[in-house]
Amino acid sequence: MSLRNKTIIIPILLVLIVSVVLTGCGKSQATLINGKVNVVASFYPLYDFTKKIGGDHVNVINLVPTGVEPHDWTPKSRDMQNLSKAQMFVYLGAGFEGWVKDTLDSLPKDSKVAIVEGSKGVQLLASTGDEHEQQGQKDDHTNEAHYDPHVWLSPVNAKIIAQNIKDQLVKVDPANQADYEANFKQLAANLDQLNNKYKDALSKTTKKEIVVTHQSFAYLAKEYGLTQKAIMGLSPDAEPTSKDLKEINEFIRSNNIKYIFFEELVSDRLAKTLAKDAKVETMVLNPLEGLTDAQLKSGADYISLMEANLNNLIKALQ
Repeated sequence: MSLRNKTIIIPILLVLIVSVVLTGCGKSQATLINGKVNVVASFYPLYDFTKKIGGDHVNVINLVPTGVEPHDWTPKSRDMQNLSKAQMFVYLGAGFEGWVKDTLDSLPKDSKVAIVEGSKGVQLLASTGDEHEQQGQKDDHTNEAHYDPHVWLSPVNAKIIAQNIKDQLVKVDPANQADYEANFKQLAANLDQLNNKYKDALSKTTKKEIVVTHQSFAYLAKEYGLTQKAIMGLSPDAEPTSKDLKEINEFIRSNNIKYIFFEELVSDRLAKTLAKDAKVETMVLNPLEGLTDAQLKSGADYISLMEANLNNLIKALQ
C-alpha cells in the first residue's frame, strides 16, 4: 500500500474510532451493555419483578421516576429513546398506562422491541365500583376503560404478571433460560408465601371494611374478603362530591372504622381532613405504584411493602 493511501486511511480510522467512543458516551441506559438484555418497564412493580427474574442478565429502566405518581405521567423524548433501543418493553395494560398505544404506534416499523402486556391472563374487575363483579380476560384494548387496572395488588395476580415477564425473557434470551426459570421460581415462592400470610392473617380479623383515599385495592379486597370504601375513584386526583363525603362519614360510623388509609405519592390533605371530621386516625396503605426516595434508599421492594401493608391492615381491622 502506498504512503499516500495510508495517509488517507489513518485519519478515516481515527474519525470512526472517535465517533464510536462519543456515541458510546452518549448512550442511554437502555443501550446494550455487556451483552445484557435491556428492558424498559412502565412503572415500579414491573421493574421490580423484571429485576428479580432477570438478575445479572438484564439492565432494567423504570420509566416513572422515584416519587412520581404514575397515573398522569407521560413519556418524554429520552424515555422514547430508551424504549426504541431496548430489547423488551413491559407495560401493565388494563388501561393503566393511557400513553402506551400512541407510544407503541410511534416506534419505527422495523423496531424489534419485544412487547409484554403484564396483565395478560389476569381476570379483570369492572371499574363500576363493584369490587365483587368479576370479568373475563379481555380480548382487545377497546374496553380497557371499563376495568380496574390495579391488578398487581393481589399477590396471586402478581405471580401471573411475573410469569408473563419470565416467559418473554426466555424468548428474548434463551441462552439464560435456566437462570430465568430459577429466579422466577424463587419469586413465585415468595409471592405464594405472601399470599398465605394475607389469607391467614385477614381471615382472623373481626372487621372486613377499609376506607382508602384512592380506589386501588379492589383486587386485594376481593382476594381476602375485604370491602373497600374509596374517598376518590380509580384516579387519585378525582374529587369526591359532598354526597360522597356524606356516604363515607356514614360508612365510617356504621362500621366503626378507626383508620382512613392514605398513600405516600398523593397528597394526604383530604384524608386527614376527613379523618379529623370523623374523629379517626390515618395510616398508610401503599398501592405500590412507585417508591419514595426513602424507600428506595432503604432497599424496599414489592414484597416488603406488601408486608407493611398487611401489618397496617391487621391493625386497622382489629
